[in-house]
Amino acid sequence: MTKQLKLCLFAFTLLILGGCSQAHFINDETYLQQLTQDYESKERSMQQGNFFDDLRLLKMTKAEREAMMFLYAYMPSSDITDYSTSYFLENVRLTFQAEKEMSWGTSVPEELVRHFVLPIRVNNENLDTSRDVFYSELKDRVKDLSMKDAILEVNHWCHEKVVYQPSDARTSSPLASVKTAYGRCGEESTFAVAALRSVGIPARQVYTPRWAHTDDNHAWVEAWADGEWYFLGACEPEPVLNLGWFNSPASRGMLMHTKVFGRYNGPEEIMEETLNYTEINVIENYAPTANAKVFVLDDSREFVSGAKVEFKVYNYAEFYTVAQKFTNGEGYTSLTAGKGDMLVWASKGDRFGFTKCSFGEEQEVEIVLNHSADDHFNVELDIVPPVESAHLPEVTPEQRAQNDKRMAEEDAIRKAYVSTFVTKDQAAQKADEWQLNKEKVAKFLIGSRGNHEIISSFLAQAVVEKQGDLALELLNVLSAKDLRDISLEVLEDHLYNSLLPKDLTLETYKEILNPRVENEMLTAYKGYFQEKIEEDEAVEMRKNPLMLVNWCNREITVFNELNAQKIRMSPQGVWLSRTTDNLSRDIFFVAVARSLGIPAWKDEVTNKVQYRNLITREVFDVDFSADEETKAPQGTVIAKYKPIKTLSDPKYYTHFTISKYENGTYHLLNFDSGDSDMGEGATWSNLLEKGLKLDTGSYMLVTGTRLASGAVLSSVNLFTVNEGKTTTVNLVMREDSEQVQVIGNFNSESKYLPLEETELKSILQTTGRGYFVVGILGVGQEPTNHALKDIAAVKEDLEKWGRGMVLLFPDQQKADKFKKDDFPNLPSTIIYGIDVDGIVQRDIAESMKLNKSALPIFIIADTFNRVVFVSQGYTIGLGNQLMKTIHGL
Repeated sequence: MTKQLKLCLFAFTLLILGGCSQAHFINDETYLQQLTQDYESKERSMQQGNFFDDLRLLKMTKAEREAMMFLYAYMPSSDITDYSTSYFLENVRLTFQAEKEMSWGTSVPEELVRHFVLPIRVNNENLDTSRDVFYSELKDRVKDLSMKDAILEVNHWCHEKVVYQPSDARTSSPLASVKTAYGRCGEESTFAVAALRSVGIPARQVYTPRWAHTDDNHAWVEAWADGEWYFLGACEPEPVLNLGWFNSPASRGMLMHTKVFGRYNGPEEIMEETLNYTEINVIENYAPTANAKVFVLDDSREFVSGAKVEFKVYNYAEFYTVAQKFTNGEGYTSLTAGKGDMLVWASKGDRFGFTKCSFGEEQEVEIVLNHSADDHFNVELDIVPPVESAHLPEVTPEQRAQNDKRMAEEDAIRKAYVSTFVTKDQAAQKADEWQLNKEKVAKFLIGSRGNHEIISSFLAQAVVEKQGDLALELLNVLSAKDLRDISLEVLEDHLYNSLLPKDLTLETYKEILNPRVENEMLTAYKGYFQEKIEEDEAVEMRKNPLMLVNWCNREITVFNELNAQKIRMSPQGVWLSRTTDNLSRDIFFVAVARSLGIPAWKDEVTNKVQYRNLITREVFDVDFSADEETKAPQGTVIAKYKPIKTLSDPKYYTHFTISKYENGTYHLLNFDSGDSDMGEGATWSNLLEKGLKLDTGSYMLVTGTRLASGAVLSSVNLFTVNEGKTTTVNLVMREDSEQVQVIGNFNSESKYLPLEETELKSILQTTGRGYFVVGILGVGQEPTNHALKDIAAVKEDLEKWGRGMVLLFPDQQKADKFKKDDFPNLPSTIIYGIDVDGIVQRDIAESMKLNKSALPIFIIADTFNRVVFVSQGYTIGLGNQLMKTIHGL
């Protein structure tokens, strides 16, 4: 059957459905017409693989078919290749079931159902059957509530299942988060959005791509009820909506956004429109804003249309792009943002330019494309974030007490589930039974948390097959998150189908045995490709991997626009469709190479695809357009650094970063951050002092000194690395001669109750004369967890300083909830206590004009009652900020 005939038959089916009495899912005829065009375009773009056949053959109602058309027209191509049509149809039917059975179902506008209830995908997670599971658990719990109360109730349910814990960048699926019982903010919010959508409540994940006043980012949830959008902290239930620990930092944000599935015409500012989603700007829901126009000109002062304009926030020692737009026919674009500073970078072809834009102060800025990759220069930038302007809804003491009681009950429910995980003794018993290394078995069984049955089954069978030690090596190359959600099918495929050379090394395990390439969904691909590729061809590819490179170049079409969200397509999906995106093609190459026994990987620093020639053992770069094996020429860069009083050895991501020029902009090199809790990772001394080998090209060195106010003193240095030569640059950490100054007062005679004591004691009695640190902790809250881990990272420095640190809990209940074992390596100079009646917190808040409820709060003060440092709420790098102030005293 020809493609044209198939389209005609499908159009005929739609015509028949349109003539009957069945209800529509999409009643907007204009939108339905556009949708039909987009659907047909998608099908033409993915002709190979027959992925659309079932969509024509499955029996559906008119509404179901329109909903399926909507999903298929706009879902990333990876979802089409990696999930069945019946899977999506089941989710469509579950959506309609919730709409019918929930009391608010018919009150939600069609447009909101379409964009914020029906879509399954929230972020870049693996898709699962959570809608069915969650609806079964939640429907009776919320069906008789108002929509706003239902949102609050769903969040309480979420807290029963999942609590905050930092982890790597890959997003676990909602059911995997439940199995693990924790997740980072991106996973908590993905989970909560999935739960809300399962009961027919419109919901969306909101990100601040990066904070302006401190490092890191954050994600939370917006949910719609009775005509309005409200926000909430995912898995962090509050008594009312529009309340979370992030109210204050969000008021200092420069940008908040969300990706809306499909073509969307809502009231919010559109940031970007793609073939998959519409990105919208929701900063006005959280902070005072201003709009700025950016005009781009060439060297002749002529306006440039089609120039790429990137809006960048300083964060983690780089200028990170939080929004990207293109100039119109008149040579300008615009953005609405919080009232602070951004670096605005414009480029077209091989020319670029940049400037600082202060939103709220400048309504228009001009950028001239007067630079190229060959330019070398240094520029200093002072970046000022927005000021705090949080508005908190009222919560009565009774509401707070009831909410705290419920959270304690939910903690108990979750802990009861966690208590079913494997213990150290149980792991030791298993190791004895299998005659395997006890330490490794314990590490993997305990680390797998709710996935321990899968790991146990895998090891047990591997022992039977006399592959127990190799099975341990496979588990050892997995990430901690992979242990928690990997399937038995994937483990067994990569154990029994890995073609390992006789001279096994650690590199071999990482380059061949490891199932993971990047952040893709793990699949059992090795046995699959060994069947698909003829043995004679496989032998030749092992001898000459360039054959595989050339095959990819010939057979695979790259169409990035079909996967704008960069959801990695499985290697099998790439094989079947032969149309994919750059990232998925890279992963595909590595997966096929490993399946054939060729060591291959993506370089963690540069993201280059590389392989090791089995004959020569040389490492080559993969260039899909080259006809021969390639190696990028390299040079050396050395950075000279003159230590300043507050910093002897700058850290990567905290104080400096390096980025490489490509296509008009600079892309970050991802050097190892190490274990942040232990203060490890790349630094000036171990990276740049003696010389760093880099591919030739143009680079940017960014440094930044974050002040206690959140402002940054930054320096940008552009330089070139030439083949075989050494380039020397200066790494400069700018200083503010007045950064340590008296900023307020605090009564050092303030009293608190030391833990396990019965009499009140003053701060002065505890610490003696001189400087000290006082902190008020928000137990179990993400900002406090970050702060304590940051303090642990500078343990040795704080102990060397030797002054007392008094950390106070708001009450005994919070003190009982605090587990010191969750924060190893805290300084021995810490004294814990209770802030009886909130006296200390109130005194600090009033004297420093702080928010009276946001925690944690930290100050450095002295016994002359002078405050020289204050931090409140969510602050990344607190330990470094404390030490910077201490060194400057």
